[in-house]
Amino acid sequence: MSKANPPEDSVWIGFDLGGTKMMAVVYDHQLQPLGRRRRKTKGAEGAQAGLQRIGSTIEQALKEADVPADRVAGIGIGCPGPVDPTRGRILTAVNLGWDDVPVAEQLGKRFQCPAWVLNDVDAGVYGEYRFGAAKSARCAVGIFPGTGIGGGCVYEDMVLHGKHITCMEIGHTRICSSSRTSGFPLTGTLEAEASRMTIAAEAAKSAFRGDAPHLLKYAGTDLREIRSGALAHAVEKGDKAIKQLIVSTCETIGIGVVNIVHLLAPDTIVLGGGLVEAMEELVVSTVKKTAKQNCLEPYRDSFDVVPAKLGDDAAVLGAAAWAAKKTTEQVAG
Repeated sequence: MSKANPPEDSVWIGFDLGGTKMMAVVYDHQLQPLGRRRRKTKGAEGAQAGLQRIGSTIEQALKEADVPADRVAGIGIGCPGPVDPTRGRILTAVNLGWDDVPVAEQLGKRFQCPAWVLNDVDAGVYGEYRFGAAKSARCAVGIFPGTGIGGGCVYEDMVLHGKHITCMEIGHTRICSSSRTSGFPLTGTLEAEASRMTIAAEAAKSAFRGDAPHLLKYAGTDLREIRSGALAHAVEKGDKAIKQLIVSTCETIGIGVVNIVHLLAPDTIVLGGGLVEAMEELVVSTVKKTAKQNCLEPYRDSFDVVPAKLGDDAAVLGAAAWAAKKTTEQVAG
């Protein structure tokens, strides 16, 4: 469903459906924010109840922006897990407990406009490609270490994906012969070796052994408390074991970057997420150094590794920009 030639007073909705939070932002025709609404995600409530919450969150953002719903020209929504961007469906979202959910169809009916579904990391990378750290890139790849490790790629203004499924599952690529897993049968993956959960588990061991006294005092050994800020605090205070753990993890991510460089030859690698934000210089410099030292010589000067710039707004802004692009193409075509 589309509205031909959206007028200049129309608005675009960007939505980020995270595992623990959801956020809707209303943007004007120039993609400047007018209003926003953030709420907690309730994964156990089921897909239909979740879609109702998405719709009501959008309505609340529109109310804050003082914009009626009939001015919405299109909605872009970044969703966790593999999605079908062609049909606008979430294929599976483990953290939410959702499978095969027709998100675009439901939102399109509710707001009488086109709705476009992306993977949430794809949405974030597209935001950085259009407005942030990768603005001048021809090909940009994003790597976002967190609870897992997400990836996305934008090539010449197109989000890279398969015919009916998203791709760039960087976290599930195997990089070593370790037997460590991340809840997935394949061992030795980037996610198993370098996610924040793996870092937290190793950091807790160091704290318990007495090798990280500042971390022990600040966060104890509870994995739920050993988050990026706690790790950064421990490094700043002088816990050498934690710093070495972060460096080793970033070297592993750097090897993951080498694989991507050899496959896609991107000119910009964007690193984002809480760990990068908490220790930007240490993380980015270590990943960059490792990647450039280990790739084939002709590639060493072909790419840069940079920190993300847009923070939490990357996915919502990218989703809104994607909706504007795809809706305009649909009308023109």
